Amino acid sequence: MKLNIYLAGEIHTDWRERIIEAARDLPVTFTAPVTDHDASDDCGVAILGPEKDKFWHDHKGAKINAIRTRKAINDADVVVVRFGEKYRQWNAAFDAGYASALGKSLIVLQPPEHDHALKEVDAAAQAVARTPEQVAQILRYVLTGELPG
Repeated sequence: MKLNIYLAGEIHTDWRERIIEAARDLPVTFTAPVTDHDASDDCGVAILGPEKDKFWHDHKGAKINAIRTRKAINDADVVVVRFGEKYRQWNAAFDAGYASALGKSLIVLQPPEHDHALKEVDAAAQAVARTPEQVAQILRYVLTGELPG
């Protein structure tokens, strides 16, 4: 068995790299959104032209980014959604809901202080992890039956 995994959510820490490193020997393929924050925010106006109104600036970028996100989530066997500490992750919540609506297996990665706010998202997930290493351990167990330690 091989798994396609989409790593959605927060782009300000190294959580993706930690999962990829811990799962380097597993039969998995990882995809992710564009993690260059400025490129992600400005792709619409950089490609399609400037906007005076910030709403339309963001709208253009969001629609272009959605092409990649939809394709990656549709192709994924597992969607890992990281809710970080620095920003409210509305896009991560949307990705989790979209993945859940498609019947994708969902792993949520979040700190304990988000438990109450994310209770509905967590209820839709197959697992709620606290560390990237736990996510990799879940993937290892699913693929090999091997427990940590």
